[in-house]
Parts: sequence; structure tokens; C-alpha cells
Amino acid sequence: MQYIIITFIIFFALRLVSLSFSIRNEKLLLKKGGVQYGKFNSLLLTLAHIAYYFSALYEAYTTGVEFNTISIAGVAVMAFAYGMLFYVIYKLKDIWTVKLYIVPNQRIEKSFLFRTVRHPNYFLNIMPELVGVALLCNAWMTLAIGFPLYFCLLVVRIRQEERAMKELWCA
Repeated sequence: MQYIIITFIIFFALRLVSLSFSIRNEKLLLKKGGVQYGKFNSLLLTLAHIAYYFSALYEAYTTGVEFNTISIAGVAVMAFAYGMLFYVIYKLKDIWTVKLYIVPNQRIEKSFLFRTVRHPNYFLNIMPELVGVALLCNAWMTLAIGFPLYFCLLVVRIRQEERAMKELWCA
């Protein structure tokens, strides 16, 4: 169990590092006249993310699971997910946040990844991250119940984002 906890802490700490970028960027976006969309959904996503992580860890603890080959697969999936997270942050730079902000005359990222995968942060970071943490912890109930619930919130977020950015895409 100790290897699961250590790995969990490392990835959770990386998530907190990404949050620091988000907070910094949020302040800059607000200074530039940024408007937040989907505020309540952003709150629900934040709470769901935390609940999902700790539900997986609690499930690992209560079932007494030890670090195993499934856990290794989870680490690999999470490493991919976090690599994508930091690549998306790198590409979006000052406009990346965990919340949904639009600023006047906002630039649209048109690099290969963003042209090829619509919403790479959601489909190449968040979803694999959730699968990865469930695999790390062998948390099958968390995956079976938490993932679909989280996915519903994510679908709402994607729709909100597409509505908010519709004018930018047409420009």
C-alpha cells in the first residue's frame, strides 16, 4: 500500500502544481477583461476531481490492495495523462486555467494537437488521468461509478466551452 500512497502523493502534487499555473493565469485573464462561463460546473468538476482521487485511495486502503501490475499500468496511464496536461499548459500558456474563461480577442491555439484532437485537455489528460488513478489503486468501484458521473460533468463543460468559444472559432 505504501507504494500506492507515495505514487498517489506524487501525482496529486503535480496536479497542485498545475493548479498554481491556473490561479496565476486566472488573475491575468481577469485583468484583461476575462469572463468566466460555467462557474457552477467548474466548482462541481473541482469537487468531483478531489472526490474521485480520494475515493480511489480509500478503496485501495479498504480492500488492502498492494502495488501490482495493474498499479504499474495505472502509473503509465497517469504519466501519459500528466505529460499531456503539461504539454497543453505549455501550448496554451497564459490562457490555460481549470476554469472556463474567455477574454476579448482571445487567441485560438491551432497547433497540430489542437487541430487533431478536439479538447485535448479533457480527452488526453483528464479522462486518462481518472482511469490511471483507478488502475493505480485497483479502485474498480470508483472507476465504475465515479468515472461516468465525472464524464457527465465533463460533457456539460465541453458544451459550455464550445458555446462560449463559438464566436472565436468563426472569426
